[in-house]
Amino acid sequence: MRTGNREALLAGAKRCLYEKGFARTTARDVAAAAGVSLAAIGYHFRSLEALLMAAMLEAIEEWGDEFARVVSGDTGGDPIERLEATWTRLIESLTAHRPLWLASYEAFLQAEHSPELREQLAAGQELGRRGLAAAILRIDEDAVGATAARTLGSFQLALMSGLIAQWLVDPERAPSGRDLADALRRIAAAVGPDDESDTAGPEDTIATQG
Repeated sequence: MRTGNREALLAGAKRCLYEKGFARTTARDVAAAAGVSLAAIGYHFRSLEALLMAAMLEAIEEWGDEFARVVSGDTGGDPIERLEATWTRLIESLTAHRPLWLASYEAFLQAEHSPELREQLAAGQELGRRGLAAAILRIDEDAVGATAARTLGSFQLALMSGLIAQWLVDPERAPSGRDLADALRRIAAAVGPDDESDTAGPEDTIATQG
């Protein structure tokens, strides 16, 4: 069979993932989308599940590229204003690239059955934490220490994950970037100054440690 069939199958499978989802995609769906025979799936990937997993890995790369674009936008203002701008860009992306973001969420479910998929998702999350912390602090990613990635980066990633879930399920009542920024300001005002904040340790200076 032609080697080009393999690339066609991956492209067709990825298109099916975006349009139908992992669980609802059949071998006939993929073969039709790829313009090849059903036998080509077994020849190149041995099974439909293996093909869909390979396509999912490629889809994750596209999701990572889009996520990096959302995070890397340079805006002025204070940290909360920069967060608001990032959340607003994320919402715009959710509207424009809904199938891509849906596929990324489905990948988390399928990772339970694929160590390779889980490993790639975990690596992407770690890169995301560092990138998000760097965006908040307006520093290079290489300058983000372990504490900043684990705290600031994880906090922002948790907020963005929740925002994505709300917009995918119920966009009419999901919060805007401004809503989240206002909530964060109210939380900060309610908590008030931390007496221990003036005695932060050297690791918390968010330099190049860790």
